[in-house]
Amino acid sequence: MQIEYLIIGQGISGTWLSYYLQKENKSFLVIDNNKANSPSRIAAGIINPVTGRRHVEVWMANDIIPFAHNEYSQLGKELGITTISQKNIIDFFPSPQMRISFFQRIEEKANYVSDYKVQDHFSNHFNYDFGCGEINPVYTVHLDLLLPVWRKKLKEKNQLLEEEFEINHLKISDNKIQYKKITADKIIFCDGVGSAENPYFNLLPFAPNKGEVLLVEIPDLPITNIYKKGMMLAPLSTKGLWWIGSNYAWEFDNHDPTHLFKEKTEALLKEWLKVPFKTVDHLAGIRPATLERRPFVGLHPLDPSVAILNGMGTKGCSLAPLFAKQLIDNLLYHRNIHPEADVTRFQKILSRSIL
Repeated sequence: MQIEYLIIGQGISGTWLSYYLQKENKSFLVIDNNKANSPSRIAAGIINPVTGRRHVEVWMANDIIPFAHNEYSQLGKELGITTISQKNIIDFFPSPQMRISFFQRIEEKANYVSDYKVQDHFSNHFNYDFGCGEINPVYTVHLDLLLPVWRKKLKEKNQLLEEEFEINHLKISDNKIQYKKITADKIIFCDGVGSAENPYFNLLPFAPNKGEVLLVEIPDLPITNIYKKGMMLAPLSTKGLWWIGSNYAWEFDNHDPTHLFKEKTEALLKEWLKVPFKTVDHLAGIRPATLERRPFVGLHPLDPSVAILNGMGTKGCSLAPLFAKQLIDNLLYHRNIHPEADVTRFQKILSRSIL
């Protein structure tokens, strides 16, 4: 098989990359093992414009969030599904100190945070003693719809190979790559933590961390918002099904869910909710985070046949559309990738790679 691009991974990054290549009428093949616990498949798809206890505006929020909303909306129209919905976060303050911190941000005229005028509006469904605020706008990407529908489209066009990628079968030569019986101009790694063990990119400052979530049935809870009290509680596409999480474990022995997280999260729900819930699943996955919290995008400095679109961490749904587009524009039209994301910032490190 002769193609122009071989993409490794069909998480949110691989999905957007293949979408833009299809728009450009380029030939490509995606290789993906369809693991149920990949980060994109267990994420809630939340696009949140602020982060941390101080509700600081996320990197490039004013550029990334409008672009993402527009692109998901357009993709949804093309696929005939709802891919994104606005679900603002109702932030229930777990302590008086957190309430003070939130209102300090409002007084500083910070973007995206505001008081919630009717403080007892949610009292029929939640216990909360210190009030609440609102983060606006916040979106949820319906990954549980988008990823399988796009996967089906790729299969129909014979653009997906469902198997484990085996890097020992990859051969790089002048201006092309060979993988088993596939010849391509370029290979692009969108395989999450797989790239942290890849000899072409394993010297990059990845900082993988483990996250866990529960899927719970809460049929009596209004789906108009995402709710937060220590953890995020977000509605999924299936009626009555909610996602709650997530934690960050920087040291872990395996990829498996832990009893401690389940116990702690169910205790939080029992204290927080006034309506019944039922746990239906417990999932865990490893995020491809980075030490400097910036993605890795672009061509390997030693070999222009090898590229990466990775390192999105917890911000994959917001970052992937913009940086997939920037990578395609760089490959096809030689346009610049944002310097804080361009992998060439690690040229000296990657030049030590053992290829």
